[in-house]
Amino acid sequence: MREDPPGAFVSLVATDPTRVDPVAIEQLNASASLAGIARIVGLPDLHAGRGIAVGAAFWSRGVVHPHLVGSDIGCGMALWRTALKLRRFRLDAAEKKLHGLEAPWDGDHAEALAEAGLPPDLYGEGLGSIGGGNHFAEALRVEQLVDADGAAALGIDPAQLLLLVHSGSRGLGQAILDRHLARGGGALAEGSEATTAYLAAHDQAVRWAELNRTIIAGRLFDRLGIAGTRLLDICHNSVTSHAGGWLHRKGAAPADKGAIVIPGSRGALSYVVQPLPARADEALHSLAHGAGRRWSRSDARDRIARRFTVAELARTRLGSRVICEDRALLCEEAPEAYQDIHRVVADLVDAGLVRVIATLRPLITYKMRRS
Repeated sequence: MREDPPGAFVSLVATDPTRVDPVAIEQLNASASLAGIARIVGLPDLHAGRGIAVGAAFWSRGVVHPHLVGSDIGCGMALWRTALKLRRFRLDAAEKKLHGLEAPWDGDHAEALAEAGLPPDLYGEGLGSIGGGNHFAEALRVEQLVDADGAAALGIDPAQLLLLVHSGSRGLGQAILDRHLARGGGALAEGSEATTAYLAAHDQAVRWAELNRTIIAGRLFDRLGIAGTRLLDICHNSVTSHAGGWLHRKGAAPADKGAIVIPGSRGALSYVVQPLPARADEALHSLAHGAGRRWSRSDARDRIARRFTVAELARTRLGSRVICEDRALLCEEAPEAYQDIHRVVADLVDAGLVRVIATLRPLITYKMRRS
């Protein structure tokens, strides 16, 4: 489906556009009237956000729009291959060992930040923490190798346990957006002092978020007594220079950084896919970043709480475990609250944007404990 509201060309990657939330479509089209916006692409996981559709890419000329990136600058997915053989992984033992990750990381914050090329005092208190919402750390195994050679080239070994970490810049990104909003919150002219300052802070937040995912992985490895190797780390909330303009991604993975993981809900498979270049420009070199919400958080709380007990929500239909000791969050992130990940990926495949390398099955999804 393609629409042309005044000011921008809007397209949607979806086999059946009628299944897309009309509120998200309205938000997408409303963004077309923003200053300098020339192209917008809604991806198959498109859903309504707080005024801005999530699962979309926005290309502008001459201006940067910080609110199109949002507060969680640098949020993304990192996939790790652990040194643990699957045959030696014990679900009960692992579940007992995974605790205490809500406590502040006890490593040397200043040293870690400096080694990442960041100021040693840059928002140290949140470093190494997963955060709330849909963020998680998840132990997985390969469910199916669709492209064995592609998986091997990426470093995926079906005999090894995998770890997927989804987190971002925590309060740092929020502080950057708040500063922008306090100064008026409008478009920033390319080359202006305000734009230069925002982009510098943005780039720091992206690096901070990547470091955060690395530390989170390290903390889980320490709990489990294993080591791991990072296979990929992809950011899906950012703004970058692109084709003589600025490409804003709000819940959109890049199609120009190699293979990516597109996670399903905690009760569904995740996909490792390889972007294809032939039609990448039609989707602004962007891809879906997950399953995308089907219900708002408040709707999910109302619907799920009536249907399931906490014990039932802590186990999934795939047999995986969910560690989340916040009942409201457990309901908000229930698999039923998300779209069908298989349809999302099928839409990308049908559009000629990706090929599937492998599917991954969750074993334990860690969100938070109370202590």
